[in-house]
Amino acid sequence: MSLVEAIYRTTKTFPREEIYGLTSQIRRAAISIPSNIAEGNGRNTTRDYVHFLGMAYGSVKEVETQVLIAERLRYIDSSHSDGLVRMTTEIARLISGLVNSLKRKIPQ
Repeated sequence: MSLVEAIYRTTKTFPREEIYGLTSQIRRAAISIPSNIAEGNGRNTTRDYVHFLGMAYGSVKEVETQVLIAERLRYIDSSHSDGLVRMTTEIARLISGLVNSLKRKIPQ
């Protein structure tokens, strides 16, 4: 959720013409990370949880890519981009660890 807050603060400075483009896209991707984790956790099976964690992981990578695009378009500077990418890297690491742990519990 900290990443969502950081993305919202960051995108407030994006150009107005991006409101329906990059701003909207990166916000939706960021919101989908904790949303998919929560939805997966609320499901009845470990297999479902792993599935939703996979979607959350994909959204993390989407946010990371969009942050790099924003940097290339000079909407944010590299130090700000680096901080956001560090956050996405840590979240991806945590999701991967959780997925690996949960997969060991799924009967083969």
